[in-house]
Amino acid sequence: MNVEDIKARLSRLESLHSAFEEKFPLLYGENDRERFVEILRGLHTISREKLELSSALYREMVGSTYAENQAKELYRNEHQMKFRIEELLSLLAKEDYDAKLKLSTAMDRLAQFHRVYDYAVRKALSELAREVEGLELLAGGENQKKVPVGILEELRKIKTLEAELEALKRFLFRLYAHPGDVHKVEEALRDWHSRGLLWVEARNVEKLSGVRNAEEILEGLALIGVVEKKMRGGEGVYRHRSYSPD
Repeated sequence: MNVEDIKARLSRLESLHSAFEEKFPLLYGENDRERFVEILRGLHTISREKLELSSALYREMVGSTYAENQAKELYRNEHQMKFRIEELLSLLAKEDYDAKLKLSTAMDRLAQFHRVYDYAVRKALSELAREVEGLELLAGGENQKKVPVGILEELRKIKTLEAELEALKRFLFRLYAHPGDVHKVEEALRDWHSRGLLWVEARNVEKLSGVRNAEEILEGLALIGVVEKKMRGGEGVYRHRSYSPD
């Protein structure tokens, strides 16, 4: 793992993302078709380079679980954005009636994805930048470029265990003080599943259950294996294990 290469890629990605976010709002309200296509092509050029850089970054981070996951999330979002832009460009290149009907839907999908895209990308870049700071600290000198990822990973595991212990302590307190809240949260999660939503955000569980800070309970349930958790768009989502396909 070459720290200087990673820093350079991160710096370039941050610069490109700022340029992308500055240009993206120009799509809204643009009624001139040629100008719209011109803006979209400019975004596509930026998006293509961002995807290439995030792919290279992902390969560099293989072996460091946390950093690898962040790089994977970054790559996933960049790939999705490039796909959405190319979908629009493809439809704009056609003149048939069917393409015109699909154009509005494709633009809506792009706009909807962009709402979570900016946050997710900035979060991933921020987390990766912190990882690089740790790598530099472990490097122990300007002339040492190669860093043993295993050391940083062990430190990461310790921090993760500490965070999980704190989450478990909060859950056990809620379970002891208000056991009914735990039942309500679990039932609300099941209720969402029965409505067809397989992965549920904490705020939706909180809204349905009426339990404040439901995420604390969901985190605890995830730690003891009652529910599953994954990250989506920079936010945790949950699924009850009784609804797992396994």
